[in-house]
Amino acid sequence: MKKKYLRFESVGGASGDMILSALAGLGADIAVIEKTINSFLPEQLHFHAEKVAEAGLNGMRVEVRGHGLQTHDDREWPDAHVHSNEQGRGEGDHAHAHKAHVHTQSDHVHRGLKEIAALLESSLLSEATRRLSLKVFTELAVAEAKIHGKTPETVQFHEVGAWDSVADIVGACLALEQLAVCGVSCGPLPAGIGTIKCAHGEMPNPAPATQELLSGMTVTQTDEPFELVTPTGAALLRVLTGTMEKVPAEVCLIRNAFGFGHSKLKGRPNVLRATLAEDGCSDAGQIVVMESNLDDCNPEWLGALTSELLEMGALDVWHTPAVMKKGRPATVLSVLSRAGDAADLRDKIFRSTTTFGIRWYPVERETLERRKEDVSTPYGKVPVKVGLLRGEQVTATPEHDACAALAHAAGVAPRLVHEAAQKAFFISDAGNGYQSV
Repeated sequence: MKKKYLRFESVGGASGDMILSALAGLGADIAVIEKTINSFLPEQLHFHAEKVAEAGLNGMRVEVRGHGLQTHDDREWPDAHVHSNEQGRGEGDHAHAHKAHVHTQSDHVHRGLKEIAALLESSLLSEATRRLSLKVFTELAVAEAKIHGKTPETVQFHEVGAWDSVADIVGACLALEQLAVCGVSCGPLPAGIGTIKCAHGEMPNPAPATQELLSGMTVTQTDEPFELVTPTGAALLRVLTGTMEKVPAEVCLIRNAFGFGHSKLKGRPNVLRATLAEDGCSDAGQIVVMESNLDDCNPEWLGALTSELLEMGALDVWHTPAVMKKGRPATVLSVLSRAGDAADLRDKIFRSTTTFGIRWYPVERETLERRKEDVSTPYGKVPVKVGLLRGEQVTATPEHDACAALAHAAGVAPRLVHEAAQKAFFISDAGNGYQSV
């Protein structure tokens, strides 16, 4: 399977919710992300995703809302600490687009790195997503510690440790896992001018923590009097581009999406573009079918060969009965593969069968994006393969091997486990909006 990569290109800036919005536009399942985060975060959240059309562009905007928690608006509240907020909902990092908001002391729980690590450790996140999320918070803590003359362990996150910023950071890491992204790159990031107001008073723009996190990254100066890149956005992009795989110089573009911010900037659209790509650009779209007629080959050899070809990277292998000259029964061995893998697969076929020749021809195909969702059944957890068409679920199939293993352990037919998995998927959030399985 080809590796997938992601490139961010910023026009209006970068924040946690803008990054998450762009990934949602690429097909990340926000409903599953919400369910996963609510499984370990004490605050119960709702991820509101909507399609947006502004400045001649179409994209997504994701806003995290807390059930029973104070929403972000411009109202005055008693005994509140005041800070300006990016994006008008935002991460609460600092001032973005000069839209100020007020939060009550009970609005956000202030957490330190130790508390964040404990939350992530108690979660059902995959090890890779847990490490990536914690790395982002660690970078934030290191930057804050350097500015305030503390150690990362003693830094007490303010707004960045709150529920909505935890949701943005972990949500973005979960979205990357869903999209199977193994490497991220980022274009130049825009910087605003002037000063901003934050919890520590008047500060130069970008904020000190943001400036520290952007060290070593390419920045372009603008005349926008707003904070365009927030600490959360900077930390995410720093970690994603610095710790994941390096993006190859040549990739094949798959699709792109725009993530919208919440405020109107002075002279540019408030969007962040994300482009999904895969490696092997020279072979992109080049799929071949190889065929060989076998009328004197031991069928037992073909069974073993099928497994070996798939392990070598064949996309599919199948056998078709045929009748050859002189009425001889035969098998047509067919192999679907990428053009770059075809030579090695042909060598394997020649060495493993009695054939004297293999014909091949290019074909075109369109495939669905795929992700896996585990569902609980009376027999145990079953992974369900979900097919996505431009981000919309259109098909889902329980994995047969898992069903067969559970059926064997329970002493029932695999069909019963398969049907239980179908039912569980259909009634769960994973199957929300999906009509049939």
